[in-house]
Amino acid sequence: MPPASNSTSQYTVGQLAKATGTKAVTIRYYEGLGLLPTVSRSAAGYRLYTTREHDRLLFIRRSRGLGFSIEDIRGLLGLADRSEAPCTALDTKVKEQLEQVRLRLRDLRAMEQELERLSGCCAGGVISDCRIVESLSGRG
Repeated sequence: MPPASNSTSQYTVGQLAKATGTKAVTIRYYEGLGLLPTVSRSAAGYRLYTTREHDRLLFIRRSRGLGFSIEDIRGLLGLADRSEAPCTALDTKVKEQLEQVRLRLRDLRAMEQELERLSGCCAGGVISDCRIVESLSGRG
């Protein structure tokens, strides 16, 4: 069971992985990239993470889930670390990401339509007569 959420809680990498749904190797990867700070170690050599790293890791995971790149997340974390700064830069980053998502959705809808069209070309014959192959080859 992970420690209670307070400023003195400490997690091993395994506990942090379980508490956040993140693989331990990913946690170490983020640490290596500098997204998570290098943490202290126990007498036995285990990394000891606090709720600060726990919360930061959740921020990273959620940002990745929203499609932000590692470099974008680095920037978002830099902004988030300045708690008294105005949030306009953060808002701008989110709006930029929203626009990228909308563009990808448009592209995915176009792909969906083309795949539906291709699927409708199939008459169930043999490959040599296949309209899908013709279309994908640029002959149809």
